[in-house]
Amino acid sequence: MASKNPLAIVKERFGDKAKLVEAVKGFATEDLWLGRVSSDRGGTKGLDHVSNAKLLRLHATFSVVKEKFGTRAKLIDETLTVLNRSKDQGYRKRLDAYPVPRLYDLYQSASKRAKAASKAQA
Repeated sequence: MASKNPLAIVKERFGDKAKLVEAVKGFATEDLWLGRVSSDRGGTKGLDHVSNAKLLRLHATFSVVKEKFGTRAKLIDETLTVLNRSKDQGYRKRLDAYPVPRLYDLYQSASKRAKAASKAQA
């Protein structure tokens, strides 16, 4: 069975792109969203000009992070715990500048490595 294209998925789950954009903007709170936008660099494009595939990935990532962790700060804390760098304030400051998708990707890869290392030691 062939997989659906992003437009078909958007229409199936949200109805149209505008509703998907509003759903992603719903995650744009201080808890999850980093305050950087294209207008900071002189651009005028917003989320309306982002591809459907990227919007779907953003929505999925934000949904998982909000459900599992609640806030960016808790995601950063958990990532530092998995990396065994909880007391490293310099690294925490660096992670504070990362957007949520990048933080979640870092968390996933670090937890996979930690799980593989624990299996190898056992």
